Amino acid sequence: MIIGYTSGVFDLFHVGHLNILRNSKGMCDRLIVGVTTNELVQYKNKQAVIPFHERMEIVAANQYVDSVVPQENMDKFEMWEKIKFDVLFVGDDWFKTEKWQDIEEKFKEVGVRVVYFPYTKGVSSTLINETLNNLRTK
Repeated sequence: MIIGYTSGVFDLFHVGHLNILRNSKGMCDRLIVGVTTNELVQYKNKQAVIPFHERMEIVAANQYVDSVVPQENMDKFEMWEKIKFDVLFVGDDWFKTEKWQDIEEKFKEVGVRVVYFPYTKGVSSTLINETLNNLRTK
């Protein structure tokens, strides 16, 4: 059985979120998804619109998701130590960055493959928030 893992804030759930979940599930038997806690979102000086427990419910209800866990820090290796996934799925906006090259090397040592999926162009929770703010100020 191949266990896959991906994570994200999953605020204002949109087709980009759906794409990474669908694509991830297509490459594993069991997909575990980490949903970023409100406290962790704040490290980016941002705030989620949808409360954490509701984001957990929304992601858990998705047909491609087998289980959901809180993502309480950015350390993917620490999460691997807890759930022992075989494949880590991430958006290609991180591909070839110094941080992710280091992460890939660390995971290679324990036999975990990192798969990058194309970032869905033209949609993001940030863009949705900006659009809503612009509509509200007109």
